[in-house]
Order: sequence, then C-alpha cells, then structure tokens
Amino acid sequence: MAERGQLPHPAKRLCCRPGYGSGCRPGQRAGGSGPGGGALCAGPSSAAAAAAAALGLLPLGKTQSPESLLDIAARKVAEKWPFQRVEERFERIPEPVQRRIVYWSFPRSEREICMYSSFNTGAEDTAAGPGGAAAPGGAMDAAAAAAADENRLPFRRGIALLDGGCVDNVLQVGFHLSGTVTEPAMQSEPETVCNVAISFDRCKITSVTCSCGNKDIFYCAHVVALSLYRIRKPDQVKLHLPISETLFQMNRDQLQKFVQYLITVHHTEVLPTAQKLADEILSQNSEINQVHGALWMCIVLNPHCKLEQKSSWLKQLKKWNSVDVCPWEDGNHGNELPNLTNALPQGANANQDSSNRPHRTVFTRAIEACDLHWQDSHLQHIISSDLYTNYCYHDDTENLLFDSQGWPLWHEHVPTACARVDALRSHGYPREALRLAIAIVNTLRRQQQKQLEMFRAQKKDLLHRGVTSITNLEGWVGHPLDPIGTLFGSLMEACRVDDDSFHGFSDFMENVGQCRSLEYQHLPAHKFLEEGESYLTLAVEVALIGLGQQRIMPDGLYAQEKVCRNEEQLISKLQEIELDDTLVKIFRKQAVFLLEGGPYSGLGEVIHRESVPMHTFAKYLFTSLLPHDAELAYKTALRAMRLLVLESTAPSGDLSRPHHIASVVPNRYPRWFTLSHIESQQCELASTMLTAAKGDVRRLETVLESIQKNIHSSSHIFKLAQDAFKIATLMDSLPDITLLKVSLELGLQVMRMTLSTLNWRRREMVRWLVTCATEVGVYALDSIMQNWFTLFTPTEATSIVATTVMSNSTIVRLHLDCHQQEKLASSARTLALQCAMKDPQNCALSALTLCEKDHIAFETAYQIVLDAATAGMSYSQLFTIARYMEHRGYPMRAYKLATLAMTHLNLSYNQDTHPAINDVLWACALSHSLGKNELAAIIPLVVKSVKCATVLSDILRRCTLTTPGMVGLHGRRNSGKLMSLDKAPLRQLLDATIGAYINTTHSRLTHISPRHYSEFIEFLSKARETFLMAHDGHIQFTQFIDNLKQIYKGKKKLMMLVRERFG
Repeated sequence: MAERGQLPHPAKRLCCRPGYGSGCRPGQRAGGSGPGGGALCAGPSSAAAAAAAALGLLPLGKTQSPESLLDIAARKVAEKWPFQRVEERFERIPEPVQRRIVYWSFPRSEREICMYSSFNTGAEDTAAGPGGAAAPGGAMDAAAAAAADENRLPFRRGIALLDGGCVDNVLQVGFHLSGTVTEPAMQSEPETVCNVAISFDRCKITSVTCSCGNKDIFYCAHVVALSLYRIRKPDQVKLHLPISETLFQMNRDQLQKFVQYLITVHHTEVLPTAQKLADEILSQNSEINQVHGALWMCIVLNPHCKLEQKSSWLKQLKKWNSVDVCPWEDGNHGNELPNLTNALPQGANANQDSSNRPHRTVFTRAIEACDLHWQDSHLQHIISSDLYTNYCYHDDTENLLFDSQGWPLWHEHVPTACARVDALRSHGYPREALRLAIAIVNTLRRQQQKQLEMFRAQKKDLLHRGVTSITNLEGWVGHPLDPIGTLFGSLMEACRVDDDSFHGFSDFMENVGQCRSLEYQHLPAHKFLEEGESYLTLAVEVALIGLGQQRIMPDGLYAQEKVCRNEEQLISKLQEIELDDTLVKIFRKQAVFLLEGGPYSGLGEVIHRESVPMHTFAKYLFTSLLPHDAELAYKTALRAMRLLVLESTAPSGDLSRPHHIASVVPNRYPRWFTLSHIESQQCELASTMLTAAKGDVRRLETVLESIQKNIHSSSHIFKLAQDAFKIATLMDSLPDITLLKVSLELGLQVMRMTLSTLNWRRREMVRWLVTCATEVGVYALDSIMQNWFTLFTPTEATSIVATTVMSNSTIVRLHLDCHQQEKLASSARTLALQCAMKDPQNCALSALTLCEKDHIAFETAYQIVLDAATAGMSYSQLFTIARYMEHRGYPMRAYKLATLAMTHLNLSYNQDTHPAINDVLWACALSHSLGKNELAAIIPLVVKSVKCATVLSDILRRCTLTTPGMVGLHGRRNSGKLMSLDKAPLRQLLDATIGAYINTTHSRLTHISPRHYSEFIEFLSKARETFLMAHDGHIQFTQFIDNLKQIYKGKKKLMMLVRERFG
C-alpha cells in the first residue's frame, strides 16, 4: 500500500491525463462531457469513436463533416508561418483567407495552458514521511490533500471561472485576444473584474497580461479562463482581422476620421476602442459617418467658432503636426506642391510659410484653414439669401462677383470653397451650404466656358506645337477634401428633402454678425437655376466637370489608388441615377465641352503625358450617350483610349508657362503604381466599344485602329481578341464576319508583339489564332502560313499551325473540296520545309510528317536532316527521326541516321540508366536485322561511344542469339549461321566488353563502401559470364580475380567475399 501513498505532483497529474493532447480541435470533447467536465478528445477513444461512426455503429449526429480545403490550408499556415512572411510573399491576401489564418493561429491544446499555469504552485506532497515512506494511515489523508492542492491550481480555478460564466467581452483582433474575467465575491473580498490580454503567434501564446498583476509566461486563473473560452467556444468569439488590415480597407476620409477620433478618446483600452471606431466608420449608417468630409477642416471652419476657440484648436493642431510620426496627407509619399489652400488671401498672414513646408500632414489643411473666416460680405450674402443678385455685368474682369445673369459667383480655391460647404452641412446649416454649393457650381460652369473661349483663341498655335499645360496642380477627384463629392452630395441631398425641412435652423446672420448694406437689386427667389434645371441636373453636371478635369497623376501609391477609387465611387453614384431627356442634354453639353476644352480637359485634343487617364469616365459617358447620340459617344470614347505615359514620343509640357507642372516636379520619371489597373480599364473601354459596334463595319475599323495604336499590353489585346471572337460567334446568330476579322487582326498583332518575348500564354495564343483563322476562312489560314515567319517560331509553325491546318477536323470544318485541300496542303508543306531549314533540330521530324504524301517534299526534308546531322542535331533528335524512318518503311535511311546519332553519343562506365541506352540497343538490333555488313559497320561506333560494361554485354548477347540479316536487302536470304565470337565484328565487341568490365571494376573499388559489397559481387558474377564467352575466358577471369586480391588486399572483408564466390 506504500506505493499508493506516493501521489504525483498535481500539475504533473493534470498534464499527463489522456485528455490533454495537442491534436484536439476547438470544442471537441470526449464522451460527450460538457465544458469543464474533464478530459478532452485527444485520447485513443476518439479514433475508436470515429471508426464506430464510420461503420454505422454510432448515430448519424455523432459524425463530423469533413473540413474545407481552406481550413486545412489555413491551419497549416497558422502553425508554421509568421503572418508577416505570408504578407510579404503574397501581394494581396483575400479577406476570407486572412480570417481563417487568424482563427487557427490561437493555441488548440489545453495541455499547454495547463502546463504554463501550473509552475511554482507551492504544492507539496504531505502524504510521504521521511525517506519517502508513507505515514501510517496517511494514504486517505494524502489523497484528500492532493485533491485540495489540485483545486487550488490556476488551471482548475480557471476552469471553474469558465464554467461559472465569469468570462465576458471576449474580442480577438488579429493575433491579440482580450476579455474580462469576473472573480466572484468571497467572504472577505469583494467581486473584482480583471482585464486580460493575450498575444499569440503560430499556435503559441507569446505574452499575457492581467490586471490582477500577472504577466510574463506564467498564467493566472483569469488567463486560463480566457484561453479555455477561446479554445472551447471559438465560434462565440468576435473575430476581427489585424487592425492594419481593417485600416487598409478604409479610404482616405475614413482613415482620417479614425485617427482623429482615436487621438481624442483618452482611454486605457486603446485597441478595443480603435476597433470599435473602425467598425463604426466602415458602417454606412453609423453615427460617426454623419459627419462629412475632412473632420478637422469642418471643426475649424465652424461659423460659430470664436477666436479663442480657434486659437486653442490651432495650438493643438500644431502640436500634433509637430510630432515626428505624424502621418503625411498622401500616405508615405510627401506632397511637395505649393500651398494652395489659401488661394484667396483673407489676412496679412494668409500665405506666410506656404512654400517652406516640405510635406503636408493630415493636419496641415486644418492649420491653414484657421486663417480663413466668414466675414467677407459677398460670402455672407451668398449663404444667407436666395435673392442676392446683380445685373450690372461687366465681362472685363476675371474674378467677377456675379455672372451675366446676375447670379452670385464665389472665386476661391475650389477644395477650400467646398470645405466651407462641408462645414456648413456638418454644423447644421444645409440651406446655407446649398446656396454656397450652387454659387460654386455656377462659378465652375462660367470658368469652363471662359477656358473654352481661351483655348479656341490659341488652338491653332497649341496644336501646331503639339504641347499642352495643366492649369490644375491639384485634381478635384481624389483630393483629400473631396470637393466634387461634397458638391455632388449637397445637391443630391437637396433632391431628396423638401424645402420645408430646411426650417428650424437659427438665422445664420444672427451668429456671424450683420454686414453693411450693399446696393444690390433683389429679385424673387429662383435658386439661381436656369429654366429646366434642378438640383439633380446641377449635381450631375458638377460630377461630369470634376471627372473630366485634366489633372496630373499624383506621386505615391496611396494618392494614385485614391484617385482611382474616388473616380469609381463617384461614377457608381451617377449610375444610380436614371437618365431622362434633361440629363441627356447635360451629358451632351459636357461631352462637347470636354472634347473641345484643350488643356483644361482630360479629353482635350492634346494632353500632358502624365495626365490622369479618362478610360473609366469615358466608358460611363459612352454607355450613357450611346442610345441617344452614338456619334458623340464614339468620339468621346475613342479620344479617351490614349495612354500617353506609355508612349515614347508623347507630347511634352509647355515649359514657357510658369504654372506648368514641369516647373513644380521637373523631369521626374513617372512611377504609376496603378498602371496595371489603368490598362485594364483601357481594355474594358475598348471591349465595350467592340461589343456596341457589332455589325457596323466603319465603327469596327475605327475601334480596331484605336486599339492597335493605343493599347501596349499583349495580354490585354489578346483578351480583346477573344472578346471579339465570342461576340462574333454567338450561338443565336450567324457569325459576324467583320468582327471576326477584327478578332483575327488583334490576334495577329499579339503574335507579332510576343514573337521575340517570353510569354507563358504564348502556346494558348497560337492555338487560339489558328481557331480564329479557321472561323474566318481558308484564305486566312493560307495567309498566316505564308507569313509564318512574322508570326510564329519554326516550332510553333510546324507543331501547332501546320499540323492543325492539315488535320481532318479542319478540313471537315471548312467543307473544302479536293482542289482547296491540295492548295492548303501545299502551303503547309512549304511552311514545313522552310521551318526545317531554319530550325532542323526542332522542326525536322514535323516537316517529314507533314511531307509524307508528297515524294519530292519528303526527299527534300530528308536531305535537310542529313545536312544538319553532322553539325547541329543531337543524338536524341537523330534517333527519334531514325525510328520514324523505320516505322515508315525506310530501314536503310533509319540505319544511316542511327550511325550518325552514334557519333554524337558518349556513355561512360557508370551510366547504366542513361535514357539513350534503349536507342543504342534499337540501333544495334536494326543493324543486326539488315545484315552482317551493317552490323560490322556499327559495332566500331558502339565500341567508341559506349564504355558501360552492362550495355555492351547486353548488345553482345543479343547479337549471338540470332542470325544477322534473316531477310537481307533485295529479299536475299542469308545462310542462317550464327556469327562467331572469335572473328570480326563480334570479337572486337567482346574484347571491348571485357575491357569495360575490368575498368569499371577498378573504378568501383576506388570508392566502394561495405554496404555495396553484395552488389559488387553480383557485378563480378555478370562479368564472369562475359569473360567465359571468350575462348580463353576462364583463364582471363582467374587472372583478373587474382590481380584484384593482390591489389586490394587491404579490403579484407571484400576480398574474403570474392574468395568465397570465385575461389
């Protein structure tokens, strides 16, 4: 009974139980026990249960469905790879894949949790007496004490907390798990709530912290409870991707809001707060998204903001701005453009230090906006009255306060003016925001008209020089302040609400102060809209103006992605609007403006090389205008097809103009990080035009010409060719032959572009082109074969093109008569011979195959092979052609080619598995079948080329088993006598074989190891068989063995084996 008194340490006893294996998946339990009920399923019983379920011995509900391939792969990656390495290896990882990797990265073994929570527990074995013997009668007491110690272990206490429902607020953000664990009140202690945080990587916990004071690698009961909650109830844990991934999903405005709110919220639990804000920003209907635009600009432009408040904000913003890690406005790439926010000076210090700041941070614009105010009387009249007009119009100044209709204009840096609109909306002044928005749009429309008139006056000179300039250093679409989006949103919002909804706001003038009375004529309110116009038409028009603006592509990946993303977002909003006649007129008007707008338009006749392309916008214009004005639609889309950044002779900038972009960013090589996306959009535009032009010969030719001129990517042209082919051969209609020809022309261009470059899709492209040419007709096939050298490599021309053309399926598909078949076959044979001349190594066999039915062509191809055999062709190529010749019934030609191949071959003593061995055996068999003379001629070549003893002995045996030339040339029968090994040519082969065995034996003995001894003895046995074929072979072999014993007597064990076998 003494042994029963020596109980193991509680921690060891827990960790050694069969339930704590490493193979358990989360949530699996053994024997159907509930949470905290004991062992897990890692024991052998789980395998038995699975087997029983498979045999139908368990209820169907007990079986498990197989895991998805995604889960299996994600689990393996989570176990072995750091997530950073995954991110570095793959440019973009789909979100579902990231989620499963994060899910499986948490530890799945409760045994490890038990182990790390059971160190230094202070529990001692109280049952054992001195010397390890059990105290009398102490076995039961020892067991009770051990049980008490076990219950005090952090692991047991953690299970109790988990079972008691004390774990709450569990959140997993990437590789960080957090939650709260409530410690129940005791007699002497109140209830306490512990905040627990766990970091992990590759299924291992890397660090833990708990507000109870526990940290480092030893786990308290609260860490145990949270860990077991995650292991046992993984599906109840709210899981987010790493915070970096969440931020990556946000656009510029969302990121700015996130950072600014996070700075403002002073809370110790930064990460949960950050995640909460991120979730709210990504939710379209959340309260935080009711604040529009750039938050800090809205705050400092608050019309109610007092001077002391603005001063306080300015101080705080400058403090944040001065921090070294303050993020830049355009991501990691600084914007070195001059300060344009204060384009309309409103104070003595308006433009101080405007060009000294090297980079703009996320707070720069808000700092600059602190110098702006609302006291301008013209501005106050605009936003406070619907009746503010003046008909005293003079068109001799640039910055007029009113247009020709007497409507007010507001000349200010457009993004700044729109930030005012955003601020008014955010602070509860939608009516005032709408008035200012209308004034800005009317100003933009007037500027557009003036710009068109200016360009028309200078058009001849500018087009003659072929240069252009960009007057907008900042594009409005993709701008950090999103001016076009703000105007569009304000006007669209007015479309959805009734005028009565604008009441209830205090009079704006009461808050910003009265301005002095001006002598303006007040007319009845008409919202400053022309007849037939509405807020909707104004919103659509300003969107079109912004999207069509010529603007320089910004620096940096982030800024360039923002340009593409904002353009697509604005277009998606426009697509939600159903076009009526009024809106179609707006589209027509703006399309004409953009086509004739010169340097002010991205669709002008001459644009800057680094101007943002218009492909996405033009595709939207094309589809919108096509049902109403096809000519204008095609003109717009064709103008937008260009992509000058890829042109080597693209027009340069006008360096004589001081405002030109080249003066700001001189001679920089363009780094367009979004170029692949831009090229795909260009391809989409072209595909849309091809689809629309089906059946129209003139338009198809025009679109084809544009594609060939402007698209520089072979893969995109190939896609367009495939698209055109599919459209032309739709099942429900007859093939469109014009569109098929367009498809063929594009395919031919792809062939020319990829002929001298590596392209992994090249073989697919060649096969597709032959299919397309087959659909076009026999003349297309004949044409590509006659011009093969400009389209294909010799190998492609023979193995794919000519072979496909000559196939029965092609003949049947084209319904060819005999004359057409022969003409096509003649072109194929001519192609084959030309290819064989140019590349005999790779094309000779194909040429022979294609010329089989024409004797003259076949003889020509054979002569090409003979001429190339002595120089450029390898033994494997010659053996292949030789076998083909034998198969076709030309044994002597096969023999000649085989002898030529033997001269190129060299088999060393240890190459007994060389792939050419079968060819050598075949060549010798062919020579043997032809007769003694042919065999006598090839054996010297074999002896010279082959040094491998086993190959030579194989040839020797084959030659001695049958009579050479059983049916000789010209049908003469041989005598039927076997050849003698004592005479030529077999004597030469026998001597060479014996010599090869001797040389190979010495070579193998130089580096032999004991594990190869038995193999070596078998080798000597084969050698003896060959020796004995000679007249004095027995004597030669005995002398050979004696020499081995003398020379290698140091290898005692090996020589003992030799003596045992050979004496």
